[in-house]
Amino acid sequence: MTGFRRGLFAAALALTTVMGGASGASAQTSLVLGTASVGGTYYVYGGVVAQILTDKARLQIIPQQTQGPNQNVIMIDDGKIGLGMTTMGVALQAMQGSATWTKGKKYEGIRALFPMYDTPMQCVSLAKSGITSFKQLEGKTVGVGPKAGTAGTYFPMIFDALAMKVSVRNGQSVDMGNQLKDGLLDAFCFGAGAPIPAFSELDAEQKVVFYTWTPDEIARIRKSMMEFTDSTIPKGTYKQQTTDQKTVGLYNFAITSKDMSDDMAYLITKTVLENNAAMLRAHAAAKDTIAANATRNTFLPFHPGAVRYYKEKGIKLDPATIPK
Repeated sequence: MTGFRRGLFAAALALTTVMGGASGASAQTSLVLGTASVGGTYYVYGGVVAQILTDKARLQIIPQQTQGPNQNVIMIDDGKIGLGMTTMGVALQAMQGSATWTKGKKYEGIRALFPMYDTPMQCVSLAKSGITSFKQLEGKTVGVGPKAGTAGTYFPMIFDALAMKVSVRNGQSVDMGNQLKDGLLDAFCFGAGAPIPAFSELDAEQKVVFYTWTPDEIARIRKSMMEFTDSTIPKGTYKQQTTDQKTVGLYNFAITSKDMSDDMAYLITKTVLENNAAMLRAHAAAKDTIAANATRNTFLPFHPGAVRYYKEKGIKLDPATIPK
């Protein structure tokens, strides 16, 4: 780590003195948490994580809107944020330096903290468009969220895997929803913890159709991108979704830098995972934010502080995720 990056990371972990009234002054650690765009699950979920860590661990966590997983990885590596969120697909690309956004760089300094939830992929169109299946998007204009987000990264790759030519548009989740309502998009395809706030808004205000892929299309997608796993979006997730929808998904993990102290990583991991009820009251996706799901990570090294917590809880981590 360069002196400049050490300075940035030190700033992200800066101790600030907060007056405690009659009880005097107390020190709080301030950390910036990279989330994603407004209208996506990261944005809502990140706010809940920040509140819990502030209330329960006496940390000052400041959520920061970002473009999503890719940018969070980059900013963690640069020392511009102390905490971030990413999908395992983006994490794999980061470690291998394999995706275009990495520019060939291997991001070997990121570390996993705690499991968040699955990110199932799904599309929505206005009912009046007549679009009810993914193959009908051939030649259409499709919004996929921010370019550096999970959907912005993977849907272009999915279109390629299925040999489809589509005009892709990027932008904030809320903007994608508004453009769909205004007829500027034929579909809005996204991936986030369900229910996705922007999808819920469309579901409440418009007549819409939700759809994913056929079994054959799912098989082709998974053959091309092995980081995807089978996933299901249960019926009733949105009031106009009346059947379970089989799809592909990517698990999400909170991440930090290898330079975070072990005690800090332990405290953050323990506090979030032991306050699941509070998380769940804020977003349904948090049902999966439990220690047992740490095993969904099979390649990204955990921070030693997080490893300590999982050992205490008797969770057997994949050997590949335990730092040497």
